[in-house]
Amino acid sequence: MPGLTTSIPFPEDVPTHPLLVVDYKLIEAHDEHELNKLWKAATELGFCLKNHGAEKEVDGMFDMGAETLDLPLAEKMKYEQGDNGDSFGYKARGTIATDKNGTRDNVEFLNISQNDTLSWPRVTHRTYPSTVNTRMNNTILPFVRKSMAVNNTFLSFFECKLGLPSGELTNRHAPSELNGGEARCIRTPPRQTSAGVGAHTDFGSLAIVHNRLGGLQVMPPGSEKWLYVKPLPGHGVCNIGDALAIFSGGILRSNVHRVMPPPGEQSHLPRYSITFFTRPGNDVILRSLKERSPLIATAVSAAPEGVYETGSTAAEWIARRIRKLRIKNRAVSRFQAMLLII
Repeated sequence: MPGLTTSIPFPEDVPTHPLLVVDYKLIEAHDEHELNKLWKAATELGFCLKNHGAEKEVDGMFDMGAETLDLPLAEKMKYEQGDNGDSFGYKARGTIATDKNGTRDNVEFLNISQNDTLSWPRVTHRTYPSTVNTRMNNTILPFVRKSMAVNNTFLSFFECKLGLPSGELTNRHAPSELNGGEARCIRTPPRQTSAGVGAHTDFGSLAIVHNRLGGLQVMPPGSEKWLYVKPLPGHGVCNIGDALAIFSGGILRSNVHRVMPPPGEQSHLPRYSITFFTRPGNDVILRSLKERSPLIATAVSAAPEGVYETGSTAAEWIARRIRKLRIKNRAVSRFQAMLLII
């Protein structure tokens, strides 16, 4: 299907920013050079991941996502997220803002809960379209399990590098607890001119993005220019999220990125991507772990007071971020403001 493959190559004349490439097989083998590269990437701008072992499952997720997003809109809207900060389910085009002016987004996506996947066929959070259900055991569950394994490997490594006791990060992401972890399939129609997803940091801890067309852009540290990240076949792009930045006192970096239309001739194709988000347990408080690590304590002492003490649980943090993006909530806020003026 066009857009699910790289039938049109990424243009050679488009400026890009290369990310460090980390080999997951070498990470599993505790290769010192590769571990140093992973740490450098996690504290700077993110990285591309090769040999992650989920290539077959990623292919299946692209097929599942395309089939699901091809359903009639009326069918998809039965599973819509709503405006209350819920993340799981379907998000239609034009329902969130991509900038401070309230410009509507042009993407649709489906989020499938990690909890729902692991508890299948028992429902933990919500139900999903039949196209999801029929692929849950053979496609979605293996994809989620392999993605969780990769991210748990990273969490364990970060514990060590941050001087944290074993389990300080992994226990905050226990799969047995209710959490916001999810798999996402996103689609952008062809021939768009505005941002698909506006500039943002990821809400949770870790994200692995799989895309075959261009569109992802980063703003390198010290720069004010957005640059494309060229897709590498079979690779995922890994981002650190807000939660890990907070837990680490800013040592791990949650960088701003956005999704724009693919460049060049690729813009004539619909753009799909598959992402897995690892997020802390719903009841985990987002605050620095300075009491557990001298390294983090030093980082926090150099930061503005209270910046890594949110007072929010992970669930509250995610719901608040999602609510603020929804166009309907922004419209209500403006209406309420007018009433106060009157």
